[in-house]
Amino acid sequence: MSFQVRILGSGAALPTSLRNPSSQYILCNDRHILIDCGEGTQNQMRKFHVPIQKINHILISHLHGDHFFGLVGLLSSLHLLGRDKGITIYSPPGLEKIIRIQLEISGAQLPFDLKFVELTGNESRIIFEDKLVQIIAFPLKHRVPTYGYKIQEKEKELPLDAQAFEASGLSRTLIPKFKNREDVVLDDGTKLSYTDFTLAAKVPKSYAYCSDTIYTESFIDTIQNCDLLYHEATFLHNKLDRAKATMHTTAKQAAELALKANVKKLILGHLSARYESGEEHTLEAQSIFSECVTVNDGELYDV
Repeated sequence: MSFQVRILGSGAALPTSLRNPSSQYILCNDRHILIDCGEGTQNQMRKFHVPIQKINHILISHLHGDHFFGLVGLLSSLHLLGRDKGITIYSPPGLEKIIRIQLEISGAQLPFDLKFVELTGNESRIIFEDKLVQIIAFPLKHRVPTYGYKIQEKEKELPLDAQAFEASGLSRTLIPKFKNREDVVLDDGTKLSYTDFTLAAKVPKSYAYCSDTIYTESFIDTIQNCDLLYHEATFLHNKLDRAKATMHTTAKQAAELALKANVKKLILGHLSARYESGEEHTLEAQSIFSECVTVNDGELYDV
């Protein structure tokens, strides 16, 4: 199954001709997730062939406009497209009031359910899980309540070693137990280890999204060993004073965090409109953490 990240918007507060405000589409084991929904997100979804009707979870990091101003437009378009399946939206408190007022004043009546989950507290917590995927929210440090998100695969069933199992002559009723890592004791007392009848499973992978935040290591345990980390790098380090004043991070600081968290790859985004490209951000970060690139709208990353 696929685990991919599509960058829909990689800019900071002010949109440019090259960078839309923040938004990403995550495909993880056939779970379709939208993270942040800045202005113009639905256009980006069409442009980059995102299956808009399959989105069932929307994760909003915080209530600065460049992270959610596109949401009511997206919901309205889903209505026009005939959607009847509900959507769950996760965010800090206040978003439900904003969206429902917009819909009410415009006279829109959505034919599908909206479920809002408010995020509060200063601890990481699981906000969604099923048999294949788990989503964790963790607090960041910005000017308003802000959360990052970690999406990770859950441990899958082990593949059956068909050759070993067929040679054993055992009942096929034992297959689910072996695939679920269960040892078996036969009626005659014989002990069977599941490891003798299964193959090694694919190691579960994880992706972490850290939007607007001043440099902090408060969530480093949550993102430790992630396969892919997205971290804001609004400024280069020569604008550190500006980063601190606006509670943002520099490319150098994001790389330092990635190194300490032992992630496999770092991707940088949320660039200030003052930068025409992300080349300098990449070079600055790579001087500390080599497995690093700066993203552009439309790019696709495998986790």
